[in-house]
Amino acid sequence: MSKKPQYDPEEIRYPEQKIVNSPLVPEMEKSYIEYAMSVIKSRALPDVRDGLKPVHRRILYAMYEDGLTVDKPFKKSATCVGDVLGRYHPHGDASVYDALVRLAQDFSMRYVLVNGHGNFGSVDGDPPAAYRYTEARLSKLSDEMLRDIDKDTVDWDPNFDETRSEPRVLPSRFPNLLVNGSSGIAVGMATNIPPHNLREVIGACIHVLDDPEATLGDLMQYIKGPDFPTKGIIMGRSGIRAAYATGRGRVVIRARHEFEEFGKDRTRIVITEIPYQVNKRMLIKSMADQVEDKRLEGISDIRDESDRNGMRIVIELKRDANPQVVLNRLFAQTQLQTTFSINMLALVDDQSQPKILSLRHIIDEYLKFQEEVLTRRTRYDLRKAQERAHLLEGLLIAQDNIDEVIRIIRSSYDNAKENLMNRFGLDDVQAQAILDMRLKALQGLDREKLEAEYKELEERIAYYESLLSDESKLRQVLKEELQAISDKYGDDRVTEIQDVEDEIDIEDLIEEEECVFTLTQAGYIKRTPVSEYAAQSKGGMGKKGITTREEDVVTDVFTASTHDYILFFTDTGKVYRKKGYQIPESGKTAKGTNIVNILQVEQGERVQTMIHTRDIENETDRYLVMVTRNGTVKRLPVGTLKNLRNNGIRALRMEEGDQLITVRETDGQRKILIATHDGMAVCFDENDVRPMGRDAVGVRGIRLREGDYVVGAARARAGRQVLSITEKGYGKRTPVEEYRITNRGGLGIKNYMVTEKTGGVVGIKVVDGSEDLLLATQGGILIRTPVESIRSAGRATQGVIVMRFKEEGDQVISMALTDHEEQAPEAPAEES
Repeated sequence: MSKKPQYDPEEIRYPEQKIVNSPLVPEMEKSYIEYAMSVIKSRALPDVRDGLKPVHRRILYAMYEDGLTVDKPFKKSATCVGDVLGRYHPHGDASVYDALVRLAQDFSMRYVLVNGHGNFGSVDGDPPAAYRYTEARLSKLSDEMLRDIDKDTVDWDPNFDETRSEPRVLPSRFPNLLVNGSSGIAVGMATNIPPHNLREVIGACIHVLDDPEATLGDLMQYIKGPDFPTKGIIMGRSGIRAAYATGRGRVVIRARHEFEEFGKDRTRIVITEIPYQVNKRMLIKSMADQVEDKRLEGISDIRDESDRNGMRIVIELKRDANPQVVLNRLFAQTQLQTTFSINMLALVDDQSQPKILSLRHIIDEYLKFQEEVLTRRTRYDLRKAQERAHLLEGLLIAQDNIDEVIRIIRSSYDNAKENLMNRFGLDDVQAQAILDMRLKALQGLDREKLEAEYKELEERIAYYESLLSDESKLRQVLKEELQAISDKYGDDRVTEIQDVEDEIDIEDLIEEEECVFTLTQAGYIKRTPVSEYAAQSKGGMGKKGITTREEDVVTDVFTASTHDYILFFTDTGKVYRKKGYQIPESGKTAKGTNIVNILQVEQGERVQTMIHTRDIENETDRYLVMVTRNGTVKRLPVGTLKNLRNNGIRALRMEEGDQLITVRETDGQRKILIATHDGMAVCFDENDVRPMGRDAVGVRGIRLREGDYVVGAARARAGRQVLSITEKGYGKRTPVEEYRITNRGGLGIKNYMVTEKTGGVVGIKVVDGSEDLLLATQGGILIRTPVESIRSAGRATQGVIVMRFKEEGDQVISMALTDHEEQAPEAPAEES
């Protein structure tokens, strides 16, 4: 029989408690997203600035706090692990010790950050000894990770119980993310960055400081490729180039081998280096198992003769075996040849966003951070120098008036400080320093020392102020400090890169095809093959062309080749460039990828228009005509955009409140047609607008009535027609000849009879009737219809219905042209 409870049930019912009913699905979504963001930002991904995950950063800083630098004795690893757990990292001790061990393994790290004493594991997969047996301290190179951390060079955050502060990022005076690499699995994303040679990476950083316009080819003159601590041989360069250009790639790593003759006409294969992250013991076991199962033939014996002098795996072959055939089978069937998948994902924007980064982007982010570190360090040194100089000024005043100072102090009861301040105009700090001065300081030698120190401080203050006022001087200091680290710690490359015959470059691997590029107002972009859109008759309902959020709308759509350059012009007047294949391909109903994961746009910057070109770098007599919402027009030589940086360059300077509407490429002999929302248009010769530099504002293209604004511009070609589309789905074609040439800057002529039924003009295109028209609506519906099916009409007419809408309130917001496709039987509209 159960016992009677020894408590009153009423006591545990908490009558005042408040129970909140919450739907399960939203609660689970919210909790999972919070968990995912915690893993992404605070556990699994490195910061692009110091290349460290939080646990590694906390280990290094805790050891620095305890004085475990390279010039101090080793200390038990248990102490280090306990300090990290108790101060900064409230997780399991095994995870902290595993991270500490990896920092000390010379076969995991290209440059170890922790010196280990004891058994820290081996390339054979042997586990490290327990932390009560091993000892550790910071390595010499770690001094550069933490140098100047006490000079207010980084931001600090409270630890988990808010009793201490921990650095959000280490100063990292060398580019650790590239030098030591990183790997980690977060929620829905993973990173795998290979290690590199310190001397090569710093050489590339210095080159970028010297030449901000440096291209990927320039950088690869310094950084040849990954440099693994286990050495090995990288086969080919195309995978390296792809990874450095896009952030993703695959490199093939082979073991280093040599053939040795032994016995009577016998050969053996000797392996002296194996690929990165391969377990030697499991590699030998795999080979032995395959020999036993007859999957590898021609091998008589396998031995591991590795010792402290280096690795040596001996594979003895049978007398009649062909050594090259056996070796090729070993490469194909064992881990003597592996593939390293590069995925350069790291946290950017002060650990607020995970992003896949190209090589140039990583270097740019690192150098920007180092310039900030140097600036903050210089401000700190300047402040300290000014404080010391201020104090010395008071001491020198006391030296000059020492007799009166002594008299004032002797005659004061408890107000000597106030009396000194009143007599000599000193402040509290200076007066206190005089009171603390020892009698020894009265001798002449000490006065000379004070004067010499004061003069030196004045020179240092002037130097610090010149650094802060001159960015080029600051960059020179950064170059000198990086070069000093390279000279002190740099070494030769250990991983060989062999060229592969008939190697294919990344662009050759991508089939060239016409695609539809779609951009939404919220910044989502995607690439979809044109073949996915079948042509429909005029007045069709369209097919679902993109899945958008309720508050998102499609803003731009056009067709281009996967091998074309896509130029992205933002509302702030900057321009970025990518190859078509670098835009991720998505299905026609997918919402695409956010543009911030592809371009280094600034906070609040939005891509306004896109154009494509085949070879912008060799264009000499080509121009870009830019038109803004307020009617400003500017003609820019294409050559001025030849050297585009990853973070974009300024193409147009605009007045406040204006924004870029469209950009058109011309050859200097075109007529430009500008159309407005209220149905007006102006047509003028492009030579009426002189070529201007990138920072110019431009000139007036059309004078706008109140409330009107520009919606598009096009090149007016003789014999063609102006296709105009309105918000309510109406459209018409009008011969270009009906638009007479006028001077730019006027009110223009009538382009469309805008009524409540038609809605305002959305955009214009100049067509010849052989194209197909793509229309995108606010609700994400796309329709494709032949241009020739749209009726030709005069300028001041309402046109015909080109598109009907399924949902009330929907309207056309963008238009584009594509090659004509033979009409297929009309399929029912898709809702997915």
